[in-house]
Amino acid sequence: MKNIFRVIISTIALLLPALALQAQSTYQIRPGDTLIIEVLEDPGLNRSVPVLPDGSFSFPFAGPLRAGGRTVDQIEVAISGAISSNFAAAPNVFVTVQPKERLPKASGPARAPRTIDVFFMGEMTSPGRAELKPGTTLLQAIATGGGFTRFAATKRVQLRRTDPKTGQQSVTQINYKALVDGALATTDIELTDGDIILVPERRLFE
Repeated sequence: MKNIFRVIISTIALLLPALALQAQSTYQIRPGDTLIIEVLEDPGLNRSVPVLPDGSFSFPFAGPLRAGGRTVDQIEVAISGAISSNFAAAPNVFVTVQPKERLPKASGPARAPRTIDVFFMGEMTSPGRAELKPGTTLLQAIATGGGFTRFAATKRVQLRRTDPKTGQQSVTQINYKALVDGALATTDIELTDGDIILVPERRLFE
């Protein structure tokens, strides 16, 4: 009897990795998920990137790519094709996904969310998704977002917000450097779930 149990346990142990790979290959990416991307030919490109509320993500040499509704296999092909001009042959790209933890819907009256998801992109030292308290303002988020890189265009910080009803995106530009130098902030925008704080790269002589 013990031998039978050992055989069953060994079989399950062998099947689990295969089942996990199958689940990854059929899972359709959704906003809030995190993609772990590896390029065999250039480990310097390896990174984890968040899937933004509009279903897109950014990757070096590829720019923004669509992830929402796609599988891991489709994303691997898309990245490889987008960056292939930088390699002698099409690079080998491997993607795994960390799905965003989604809580089950509660019955009864709707409750205010405990946190909101805000995405830092561009020349930030800690780009990616951040969970912030509702009521957090743009300037407060920047102060807690890990700071800027030395290439950041702090005069042209952007807040990008997508209207959930129309799907249209609005862009608000903030001169953060002027605020740091003592300018008065006439308004400090309160962030909402899905907002994107984008810091462009500084231009020459800027």
